[in-house]
Amino acid sequence: MSKTSPTSIDRPLFLISAGLAAAFVAWGVFATDNLATVAGTAKDFVIEGFGWVFILTSAGFVFLAVALAISRYGRIRLGKDSDRPEFRTSSWVAMMFSAGMGIGLMFYGVAEPLNHLATPPLGLAEPGSKEAARLATEYSYFHWAIHPWAMYAVVGLALAYSAFRKGRASLISSAFFPLLGDRTRGGAGRAADIFAIIATLFGSATSLGLGALQINSGLTQLWGFPKSTPLAIGIIAALTTAFVISAVTGVRRGIQWLSNTNMVLAILLLAFLFVVGPTVFVLNTFTESVGGYLGDLLPMSFRSGAFGGAEWLSAWTIFYWAWWISWTPFVGMFIARISKGRTIREFVVGVILIPSLVSFVWFAILGGSALHVELSGKADLAAAAAEGPEFALFGLLREYPMFAVMAVLVMVLVALFFVSGADAASVVMGTLSSRGVLEPGRGVVILWGTATGMVAAVLLLAGGLDALQTLCILAAAPFLLVICGMCAGLIKDLRQEPKAAAAEPASPGRAPESPAETQTLPV
Repeated sequence: MSKTSPTSIDRPLFLISAGLAAAFVAWGVFATDNLATVAGTAKDFVIEGFGWVFILTSAGFVFLAVALAISRYGRIRLGKDSDRPEFRTSSWVAMMFSAGMGIGLMFYGVAEPLNHLATPPLGLAEPGSKEAARLATEYSYFHWAIHPWAMYAVVGLALAYSAFRKGRASLISSAFFPLLGDRTRGGAGRAADIFAIIATLFGSATSLGLGALQINSGLTQLWGFPKSTPLAIGIIAALTTAFVISAVTGVRRGIQWLSNTNMVLAILLLAFLFVVGPTVFVLNTFTESVGGYLGDLLPMSFRSGAFGGAEWLSAWTIFYWAWWISWTPFVGMFIARISKGRTIREFVVGVILIPSLVSFVWFAILGGSALHVELSGKADLAAAAAEGPEFALFGLLREYPMFAVMAVLVMVLVALFFVSGADAASVVMGTLSSRGVLEPGRGVVILWGTATGMVAAVLLLAGGLDALQTLCILAAAPFLLVICGMCAGLIKDLRQEPKAAAAEPASPGRAPESPAETQTLPV
């Protein structure tokens, strides 16, 4: 794996991206109220005018990913035909899941179903009813399963195909080569990479803010620490230091170890709640909700709030689509980085179906347990969630034995999930600003990791959770156009693939069909 050198850094791109990040931090420090006002106005403009764009494109990404997997192109290997996967499947799934949404599931696994129970999606049920509980689980699946992972899949696939099959630099702009040719090395290509860095920065900062809020709430529940912005910022500083250290150790030593540890601890949490919680209710919830979700997937995918429910839709569905889009640069690049040697079909199935199944199980156990407690009247978990989404999971754990032990486990999980995701983000931002070098220099990684922590702190100062959500949406809006361009470039690339490569099973002994197949990035 090649390392970066001072000459590897793309100075214009790096200076523009770092300058924008520094300007934002300065704006938040010296004009906090003005930042909150301007950002809120801009968010309203994007949601009200272009919410339908988020809805249509997110559905389009699902259709594209499925179409590629079942088409003749599904046999194409991401690399030379003799290449085989670098990581075993269990580590591959653990790494992409931890990077993709681990910390979000910790934050919203209990809070989202409880919120939907109290305020049913699009007003389709009576608040607090059993029908609202069913919808709560189905919409939690909708927000966390197939659609977000399809977004990651199309971006990751475009990047992996471009880098490992065509031998181009590991950059967002490289996916535009079929459309722009050599112009990808000019202003247009650099603009795409800058958008990717900014989206990654704000998406990762949003997750860091959520993690800090949840750890703060755990400290409050266990030891009476105050819920305060200064304490949350202190937690951000500690987490930032941790993920920078992890990031500079590289994928094999740092990220892979953390991801595997995350999955073990997450399984312990799920197993605990499944055994001590309402086991039969959870199993029934899983079965019925998965069926309902799959049956209603098509109409759910195209609801835009035109005839009511627009406010709910913007607060939940459109926010989620924007959040996932803001994560696609670094999650897509990270998944591409760890997927060399897999076929397109194997990639799509692994990236969409396996994490979706994990999300189903996660919400069935955590969300199902919370809904059972709420519907049975054993406790008012909705009141705990009303204090803030970060309190909901701890409110649920109080209803079961070993609260202190499990609360500590949750805080450790939140920290590790964030570290494993954020170090991937800092490495990706380093790669984007270092001409696509897969192992950027430590100085660049540390700079972007520190910038992520500073942006998260500024967002908390500028309005807490609302500010985190607002900036996430604003960062995603321009990058959505970039993803559409990447999809167009991937389709054009695949159409030029030799028919033999797309129609025949890959064979280790087959000679390359074209010179492009012999070019791969060093790993």
